[in-house]
Amino acid sequence: MELQKLAVKIFTEKPNSIPLTDFIDVFHSWIQATDGVYHDVADYSHMAAGPGVVLVANGANVGIDETDNRRGLLFTQKAPVRGSSGEVVKAALRAALESCRKLESDARLKGELSFSGREIKIAVNDRLLGPNTEAAFAELKPEVEGLAHALFAGAAFTVQRDTDPRKRLNVTLQAQQPFDAAALLANLART
Repeated sequence: MELQKLAVKIFTEKPNSIPLTDFIDVFHSWIQATDGVYHDVADYSHMAAGPGVVLVANGANVGIDETDNRRGLLFTQKAPVRGSSGEVVKAALRAALESCRKLESDARLKGELSFSGREIKIAVNDRLLGPNTEAAFAELKPEVEGLAHALFAGAAFTVQRDTDPRKRLNVTLQAQQPFDAAALLANLART
């Protein structure tokens, strides 16, 4: 399977009562701070359990997503990334975690936002290349497990898949102990 279009969701710690609309100004500042990397902010805050607020770019979108009534940072890789499937997953994870750290340190959010690295969801955003089948999962699982060993620094974890054929091929990593975004980034850098 040639992995390219990945979506990585890292969930927020509870309670998280920051209004979704607060992220609009934060994401607009990201646009202003870059030279054309980011292009627009889409506001879906009016939708219950929806896509929230999305920062749009050519290479990847970053958003605060509330799908399934679970808030988290959703990083959606759109541009091709060179390397093996493991390297592509690692690059998407690193980019998502870097975005988490950037949001956690933003003064406008007053330190009220933190992300839990205990549970991370990864989905293949291409149903043709990555159908949600047992065979495709069997091909993806070893790549993700190898990376998860490094990501969680040897701590116990599980790898699960939602087998609903209406959903994209997905993997949920769940560590048995808590991790924050900074620790996960440091662990990832050692691989």
